[in-house]
Amino acid sequence: MQNMMNLISQRWQYNIDLTAEALNTNIYIYSLNEAGELGLSLSSKNQQSTPDPKLQALIFDHVNQAYTSQKQLLVVQFVYGQHAYYFRLKVITDSHHRPIGYLVTELNSETPKASDDAFLSLCVENISLVYAEETSRVLHAPESINLQNFINSFQEHIWVKNLQGQYVICNESVGLGWNKSRSEIIGKNDEQLFDSATAKSFKQGDSQAISANEPIVVAECERIDQHNNRHWLETIKAPLIDGCDDLVGVIGITRNIGRHKEAQTQLMLAESVFENTVEGVLVTDRDGNITEVNAAFSKITGFSREEAIGQNPRILNSGKHDDLFFAQMWNTLLVKGKWHGEICNKRKSGEVFPQSVTINAVYSQKDQINFFVAVFTDISAQKRNEEMLVNLSYYDSLTQLPNRVLFRSNLQQQVERAFKQQTQLAVVFFDIDFFKHINDSLGHDVGDQLLVEVGKRLSELSCEQCIVGRLSSDEFVLLLTDITQNEMVTSHINKIKTLIEQPFKFDDNPSIRVTLSMGVSVFPHDSLNSEHLLQNTDTALHMAKQSGRNNITFYDSTMTMNSAEHFKIQSALHEAIQDNQFHLVYQPKLSLVTGKLVGLESLIRWQHPEYGLISPAEFIPIAEKTGLIHEIGLQVLTMACKQGVNWLNAGYRFGHLAVNVASLQFQRTSFIDNVERILSETGFPADLLELEMTESCMMYEPDRVISDLKRLGNLGIQLSVDDFGTGYSSLNYLKKLPINVLKIDQSFVSDIPFDSNNTAIAKAIIVLGHALKLTVIAEGVETKEQAAFLLENGCDQAQGYYFSKPQSVKALTSQLPLL
Repeated sequence: MQNMMNLISQRWQYNIDLTAEALNTNIYIYSLNEAGELGLSLSSKNQQSTPDPKLQALIFDHVNQAYTSQKQLLVVQFVYGQHAYYFRLKVITDSHHRPIGYLVTELNSETPKASDDAFLSLCVENISLVYAEETSRVLHAPESINLQNFINSFQEHIWVKNLQGQYVICNESVGLGWNKSRSEIIGKNDEQLFDSATAKSFKQGDSQAISANEPIVVAECERIDQHNNRHWLETIKAPLIDGCDDLVGVIGITRNIGRHKEAQTQLMLAESVFENTVEGVLVTDRDGNITEVNAAFSKITGFSREEAIGQNPRILNSGKHDDLFFAQMWNTLLVKGKWHGEICNKRKSGEVFPQSVTINAVYSQKDQINFFVAVFTDISAQKRNEEMLVNLSYYDSLTQLPNRVLFRSNLQQQVERAFKQQTQLAVVFFDIDFFKHINDSLGHDVGDQLLVEVGKRLSELSCEQCIVGRLSSDEFVLLLTDITQNEMVTSHINKIKTLIEQPFKFDDNPSIRVTLSMGVSVFPHDSLNSEHLLQNTDTALHMAKQSGRNNITFYDSTMTMNSAEHFKIQSALHEAIQDNQFHLVYQPKLSLVTGKLVGLESLIRWQHPEYGLISPAEFIPIAEKTGLIHEIGLQVLTMACKQGVNWLNAGYRFGHLAVNVASLQFQRTSFIDNVERILSETGFPADLLELEMTESCMMYEPDRVISDLKRLGNLGIQLSVDDFGTGYSSLNYLKKLPINVLKIDQSFVSDIPFDSNNTAIAKAIIVLGHALKLTVIAEGVETKEQAAFLLENGCDQAQGYYFSKPQSVKALTSQLPLL
C-alpha cells in the first residue's frame, strides 16, 4: 500500500509541476489521509513565492470548509497583509467519483482565464485518472488467486460434496490426510473411497448437517498420522446453499483440536484443584463482588457458596484492622498486582481467626483488572503453636519468669533508655547457696517447688523499676532501673535478699532457709554495653561464691580476664595459623532408630608446642574478637574436606561431614566463594558436606542470609541450625530458611528426662523440626535415659559421649564402614 501511495505522489507531483510552470503560479494538493483527515500533501516545486505559515493556515481553513460543507466553491478569496489572494479549487475524485482531495491554484484575479481553467481541469482529470489506475492495479486480484489456491492455504481438511455425494472440491490437506491425489478424490463418492463402515459414517454426518440446516460437529476422534503422532480431530459439516436458497451440497472441514483438548484438560484440572485444595479461594470482580468460592472457603468461614456469591468480602471483616491498613493493602494490590500478608477475619459464627492471604489481580489483554483472586489459609493452629513456642522461648516454664533471652532484650532496651536519660541501672545476679544439697536431700520435686516459690516472691517485686528473670537452674536476675543514688542499689538489694531468705514451708517437710550469693554490675559505671554488663555481673557473682557465699559482690575492673593471658593466646594464634598447629577430631552422629553412622562432626583442637593442649573454649572467643576466626575457619574446612576425600578414596563411608561455621565467618561476603574454592581444590563432594551455623548467625541481615543459604543449598551442601533454642527464633523467619537439620542444644539435653523445663523444650523442638520437615539431631547425649527419651519422642539422630567421644583420624578410621 505504501508503495502505491509513493507512486501516486510521484505522478501527481509531475502533473502539478508541469501545470504550475505553464501557468506561472503556485499549485497545492490537499488530500485525505488514512484516518480520513484533510491535509496538505504536495506543493509545486518551483514556487513563485514562498507563503508564510499563517497564509498556509488560512488556505487550509478555506479548503477544509469547502470539504466539510460539501460546497462546490470555484474561487476562494481573502485579504492577508493588505494583499488580496485568489485561489481556484477543483475536486479530485476516485474511480467512483468520490472526493479524495482538492487541487488548489493561486490566481492573479478573481476570474481565471478560460484557457487557464481548461488547463487546470485537464490537470485534475489526469490526477484523478492516476489515482484510479494505481488503486485498481493494486485491488485487482491476480489470476493466481482463486478458490482452489485459497483452500489450499489452510492446514485443515476442506471439501465440498454435491447432492449426489460426489466430491467436487477438496484442498491439498485432504489428499495428504487420505493418502490420495486430488484427481483420485474429485468425482468419487464415499463408497468408492472408503470401507463401508467409514462411508456410512460420513454419509450420516452429511444427513445430520442437512437436517440441522446449520454447521454442526459430526465427529470427534483421535487419529495417528503418518509420523505416528497422535492428534485429536473434529469434523464440522454444513449445508451448502446457493443464492436462491436451494440446497446444492455439503461443506466439510476437519481440524486438529489438540490444543483445545489440552486446554480443556487443563481447565478440568484447574477446576479439580480449585475445589479440592485445602486453602480457601475467593474470586471477585473488579468491583469487589464475590463471583466464586471453593469448598475450603465454606469450610473455613462457615459461609456456603450460595451465601457468599454476590456479597462483598466485607462479610468477613472482623473490625480488627483500621482503614489505613486496607488503604495500604489496596494501594499495593493496584500498583503491584499482588498483596500478601496476614488478616484477622471473622467466621459466620462470629469467631475471629487469623489467616495468611495472597491476593492477585487478574488482568485482561488490555491490561485492565478483570478479577481479584484471594487464596488464604487458616493459621489459627500455627499462631497457637507460635504462642506456645514463644512462651517456651521467652519464659521459664517452671517459674513463668522471663528467661535469659527475654531478659537480655529487656536489658538492651533499658540500657538505651538510661543512656538517653542519663540515669543509672543495676544488674543483679543471685543463686541459692548449695541448692544442689536441697535436690539431693529432699528431692527434685522439693527443689522445683522452692524455685517456683522464689519466682513468686520475685514476681511481687516486678515492676517498671524492677525487672526479674530466671537464667538457669537456681540462678535468677534482677534489673533495677531509674537509680539516682548509689545508696539506692544497696538498699534495694538488701530488701530483695531479706525477702528471698525468709523461710519456705512445703507440705510435711521442715522449713527451708536459704542464703543467697549476689553479684552486681552498675550502668554506666561498669560498662555502657548490655552484654558486658551481664558478663561483669556474672563475674561478680562468681567472685561472691569464691568469697564464701552468702554475700553481695559489686563488680570491679580487676575481675576481668587477665590481659596478659589474653595477649599470650592472641599472639600464639597467629603462629598456630602460620605453622598449621591445629588438627581435627571427629565425633560420630548416629541414627537413633537404626543405630547406624549417619555423619561426623569435625571439631578443632590446638596442640601448642609450649602451652600444650589449649581448649577451643579459650581460644575461639579470642579468635572471634581479633578476626582470626576467618582464617581458622577456612583451615578447618580445608582439613575436613581433605580428610573426607582420603576416606572416600580408601572406600570408607561416613555420611555427611559436618563443619561448624562461626557467625563472623558467615557474615563475610567472600565466605561462599571460599567454600566453593575449597570444594573445587580438594575434590570433596558438596552433597556430603554439612555446615552447622548457630541461630544468631542466621539472624544477621535476614534477606541476605536467606539468599546465601539458598546459594549454599544449590551447591548440594546440607545446612544445619546448631545450638537451636539458645538464640532468638522467629517461626515466621525460621520456616523461610532453606535448612535441612535442626540441632537441639546440649543445654536442653542435659538433665532430661528428669528436668521438666528441658523435657518440655526438647519435645517442642522435635515437634517443630518435624513440622518444618527438618531432620532433628540432639547433641551432648551422655546417658542411656537421655537417648531413650529422645528416641521415644521422635528425635532422628544424636551425638554425644554416650555413643562416642570425639576421636582422632587414626582411631576412627578402623571403625568406619566400607562403601
